[in-house]
Amino acid sequence: METIAKSPPEQQNERPQAAYFNRELSWLAFNRRVLEQACDSGYPVLERLRFLSFVSSNLDEFYEIRVAGLIQQVESEVLQVGPDGLGPKEQLRRIHNIVTSLIHDQYDCWLNALVPALRDADLEFKNAEELTIEETAWINSYFEEQVYPVLTPLAIDPAHPFPQLGNKTLNILVLIEDPSLASGKPLIAIIPVPRILPRVVFVNGTDEQQQTCIFLSDILKIFAEKLFPGHRVLSSYAFRITRNSNLYIDDEEVENLLQTIEEELHKLRKGAAVRLEIEAGIEQPFLDELLDDIGLSSEHVYRIEGPINLWRLMSVYELIDRPDLKFRPFIHYVPPPLARPDELFSQIAEQDFLLHHPYDSFTPIVDFVQQAAHDPQVLAIKLTLYRTSDDSPIVMALMDAARNGKQVTALIELKARFDEAQNIEWARQLEDAGVHVVYGLVGLKTHCKCCLVVRRETEGLKRYVHLGTGNYHPNTARLYTDLSFFTCDPETAREVAEVFNTLTGFARSPTFKRLLVAPYTLHSTLQKYILTEARNARQGLPARIIVKANSLLDKETIDNLYAASQAGVEIELIIRGICCLVPGVKGLSENIRIRSILGRHLEHSRIFYFENSGDESIILAGSADWMPRNFYRRIEVIFPIDCPKLRKRIVQGILEINLRDSENAKFLQPNGAYNREPPNEGEPFSSQGFFIEEAERLRVKAEKNREVS
Repeated sequence: METIAKSPPEQQNERPQAAYFNRELSWLAFNRRVLEQACDSGYPVLERLRFLSFVSSNLDEFYEIRVAGLIQQVESEVLQVGPDGLGPKEQLRRIHNIVTSLIHDQYDCWLNALVPALRDADLEFKNAEELTIEETAWINSYFEEQVYPVLTPLAIDPAHPFPQLGNKTLNILVLIEDPSLASGKPLIAIIPVPRILPRVVFVNGTDEQQQTCIFLSDILKIFAEKLFPGHRVLSSYAFRITRNSNLYIDDEEVENLLQTIEEELHKLRKGAAVRLEIEAGIEQPFLDELLDDIGLSSEHVYRIEGPINLWRLMSVYELIDRPDLKFRPFIHYVPPPLARPDELFSQIAEQDFLLHHPYDSFTPIVDFVQQAAHDPQVLAIKLTLYRTSDDSPIVMALMDAARNGKQVTALIELKARFDEAQNIEWARQLEDAGVHVVYGLVGLKTHCKCCLVVRRETEGLKRYVHLGTGNYHPNTARLYTDLSFFTCDPETAREVAEVFNTLTGFARSPTFKRLLVAPYTLHSTLQKYILTEARNARQGLPARIIVKANSLLDKETIDNLYAASQAGVEIELIIRGICCLVPGVKGLSENIRIRSILGRHLEHSRIFYFENSGDESIILAGSADWMPRNFYRRIEVIFPIDCPKLRKRIVQGILEINLRDSENAKFLQPNGAYNREPPNEGEPFSSQGFFIEEAERLRVKAEKNREVS
């Protein structure tokens, strides 16, 4: 493949550094907004617990990838600054200060807000001093029967070198002394905690009205002396090391990508340390010794006033069956034409369909693939797989289709970050079932969400297409807001087929007229649309841009949005996470408003609207955020919406509803802060609440219509 778009050259007229927010600091601002969800007393307490755990999970990935990269730059003396003017050393300094404050507030939320609220709901987290006699007896039995047999205490001395501790594994550092020896420096030992052991233990035998929990690390510290007979435990501290988790693969030098990634995943468990989290109170000499052993400097240490790794609280959310402590469930709406799987193809042949997940059910997408797998008229199925569930019905359907003699092709992205191992396993199972498994193009990730079904019908072969903004992942489809689009438009289907042929074969110059495909046409076409709005505004014509995406980083795109703002274009950006554009600056971006919506569901859909005065407005959706990696280093597909009914739904029924949100939306300020604005009139308005109510209204209406018929 040779015709891959290159990153644009730097513009001759560079803007001042104040015109761009730093990527890493913008991401931390996003994680701060996630923490604010956990601190919101208006949410059910177990939902707040879930948001709190997300903060830790987000920070893990941030350190494994982003901070790890900055540390490598410093060590390699690559000190180039970005558009914001911050070099890697200054970024690391600011990151440490911000994360220190973030962690302080996270644990303050846990200890002083959530623990009391959980106790009021009869769910109590206890430490050793708070346990009753009955609870202590149960924990003693639990330790002897379930924990002690799988532990291996490790002494640290000249005969026992420091062990290789895995990435993000829980460990207990124990300071002990031998009473038979003259007093001297305490001995150091480590208890690595196997991943198989649950980190939060539900204590049985307690009051039926009160559920008691205790962290596994507290249990280990209670019984630490049993692991070191004849020694006295002076103190113990839970700790966790985060390691560099970037994959280092030169695709062009790799003959077997599957095997190479498996080898790299094994190495990741031993990557360089980039962060140490350790319980507060450890004396500095012992901390220094630990840092020396793991090869980490002190500026990457975080002393924790509470349990290590609050991500483990997610198990409490998943295991506690307390609907009164969670969001009220709702039944996802299935449009009546898509409710019968055996009629899916005939319905899609008549009209295009747009689904808005999770309010609209993901079931029709699963039915679409399953029906294709068993329909004798279906000849071929092609599908891209970036992330999916570990019990994916879609993958199972692909295997069934292959066994049924259909031509099945699955494009699996082996380098989908943190899902590599799962995707490798799926690749092997699919190949065993007879599916043609392809790993995409050298140097590019396959991130588009496409499914193509070829069916023999009376008039000949017909192609049916599903395109989406989210992954083929039934579980996240209940949590993320995304769009799904069904069509059998011949031109769209032809170009989707061209995307698959590009990925599976040799296509030097693929051409696309309807679809915007990265890295070929997406970036340049979007720039053209932005500049067209600027030209229209200068001519006194209506000009408006609405973008809904997860991230906005690309410098050329930002510069063109600035130019459009200066020309008078009204620009509304709904950017959930990272945003490097500075809004509201006089003479630069005063016509740009940026809001981030965080609520019950993770906003994940990507939708782009351009007024295009004088012609029909341009409405697009698809898989790509506005980042260099999406424009230049990934296969992305953005598709147009032409059906008037569906266009109206996207603009009036989705985008305008998002722009009305005054409950979950926070607005980015020129100084980088995010502030909530008071509603203009009446009660605060929640876009997600509106969509849930609308889905329930449509479902009830459909049920009544079925009863009447």
